Amino acid sequence: LFGLNSQSAGKLGQLFIDRKIDKYYQAVVRGHVDEQFTIDRPLREKFGEEWDKGSTDENPEQSATTHFNRIEDFVVPWPLGDFSSSRYSLLEIKPVTGRWHQIRRHLNHIAKPVVGDHRHGDHRHNQLMHEKTGVYRMLLSAVRVDFRHPFTQEMVTITCGRGSGFDFVVKELRRLTQCS
Repeated sequence: LFGLNSQSAGKLGQLFIDRKIDKYYQAVVRGHVDEQFTIDRPLREKFGEEWDKGSTDENPEQSATTHFNRIEDFVVPWPLGDFSSSRYSLLEIKPVTGRWHQIRRHLNHIAKPVVGDHRHGDHRHNQLMHEKTGVYRMLLSAVRVDFRHPFTQEMVTITCGRGSGFDFVVKELRRLTQCS
């Protein structure tokens, strides 16, 4: 999202600062989740290689809230560890705040990491997804923004696809879930 001149860019930037742009994402996560849930957990911004080790004067915790809606659950016949199948969920995600890696860190905190997330995820499931689908990417995509046009005040919605690899994984998870 960008403005075609400095005045437009400034107004759009202010909409982000004022949290007047609603951002929506989709993700495939490990495991099953509630139909709707919110994580309201403060986070520290990245500081060297330290994450969430508690607040410091130089790097205090900041409020961080994310809303989640489950779109679909999957159970696929992919054994891993002591389990004969693997479970995944497709989520729609709406962050209220915009902290560094907020969605990924919030999901990891509840042990439902984004598949393909190499920093905050589960390596075993990342590898399994790659082996079974050939897709080697993080399954988290921005899919929509909603905001009021900064000059006309008309509601604007901009959407985009998740990407072909992401779409392929969802199609494959659906196919395998139906076969089980």
